[in-house]
Amino acid sequence: MWKSALLPFCLVVSVFAADKLSAPQLIDLAKSDSPQLRGAIQASFEAKNLQDGTAWAGHGPDFFFAVQASSEPSLVIDADSSSPMKHLAGSDLWYATAHVEPVARLHSFHYIVNGAPFGGRLDLPAFGPLSYVQPGVPSGTLSPKIVHTSKIYDGMKSEYWIYVPTQYDPKTPAALMVFQDGGGYTDRDGNNPTLNVIDNLIAQKKIPVMICVFINPGDITDSPGTPTYNFVKGYSDKWHRTLKDSMRSTLYDTVSDRYAHFLRDEVLAEVEAKYNIRKDAYSHAMTGLSSGGICSFNAAWQMPDEFSRVISWIGSFTSIQWKERPDIPDGGQDYPEKVLREPKRNIRVWLQDGAEDMENDRYGSWPLANIRMANALKLKDYDFHFSFGKGTHNSGQGAAEFPEEMIWLWRDYDPAQTSQTYEMEQSEKSKPLFRVSIANREADAK
Repeated sequence: MWKSALLPFCLVVSVFAADKLSAPQLIDLAKSDSPQLRGAIQASFEAKNLQDGTAWAGHGPDFFFAVQASSEPSLVIDADSSSPMKHLAGSDLWYATAHVEPVARLHSFHYIVNGAPFGGRLDLPAFGPLSYVQPGVPSGTLSPKIVHTSKIYDGMKSEYWIYVPTQYDPKTPAALMVFQDGGGYTDRDGNNPTLNVIDNLIAQKKIPVMICVFINPGDITDSPGTPTYNFVKGYSDKWHRTLKDSMRSTLYDTVSDRYAHFLRDEVLAEVEAKYNIRKDAYSHAMTGLSSGGICSFNAAWQMPDEFSRVISWIGSFTSIQWKERPDIPDGGQDYPEKVLREPKRNIRVWLQDGAEDMENDRYGSWPLANIRMANALKLKDYDFHFSFGKGTHNSGQGAAEFPEEMIWLWRDYDPAQTSQTYEMEQSEKSKPLFRVSIANREADAK
């Protein structure tokens, strides 16, 4: 199952010694005690990550770790027993290889140096086979970057890409999925290998043939003096955020239908002029992380007749854009109450968050906000799933679980239908509400 195209050792040394190596290549060098390993480590990891103890590379369950330390460190994975590391002679570098199970899940690691914890990460994704290019599975095509100038947002320029699977037939309308912060999902070899997952699941007929739109937050810099620019500039000055970051927050964190209209009436209208896409919400999905997570939920909430399937990673259901505009009094923190109080929407929702996600004195707690959202959805009998792990404000868990998320989101999809009344799974109905256990107030809690 875990096949890696490992080059012969001599080719690894001669061709790749000065370049960044993959995890299988680093593991191969480590197993052979190659004298080239030191150079490979220095070429493959940033010096700061080696010094901080946060350097790692992985492929499936197989991982390579390296750290700079003045005395011998030991490696701890998922709080299990520690294991010794090997020393690179003539340096202060140490390394280890490890087999991490299960895959398609998030893991953690840290070091023990002089008896004390050091470095590590809580966001170590072990990707499963569906996250990698598989033999015999055709790869779709990602378009060149497209730039759209908005009318709804007064001259804002947005970059987006269109992904077309090999199985797409212009004679047959395809499903649609929109990814916020889309540029972060288009690297097959990166930490969000979304394109591989889509190809593999379409080939296995576990999700429908779909056109995917990967859209970045817009940029208002070139439209000074417009109403949108003035608002975004005011927000930027008030909260000491960059103009681009403030534009992203205005798009994603605002609880209104403006962004959904922007997608439907401007960007997707352009896409639909090029490709045959289904019109029914039953066939339309949204996803994003952090502010892009609440944005995806908000678009479906505001327009359930346009988008009915949502995946939210580490969603910012917090008070980021709360009362920034007098005509929009609601903020993201109000969504649990909106779910409870407002008419039920016909939407299906996967929420993901981690216990070590953010909190601050302006916006509140991301983990508690997502727990409140999950309980509100449960109390109102929504078709939802809540995956709560131990990670931080990071895409690691969501990306590791992405194949599972997509299969769940598109389960029982029937291309002969244009609608479905979503119902909570029986397995979820039998479970209690989510409760909170305080686990971080004692010195030895971690």
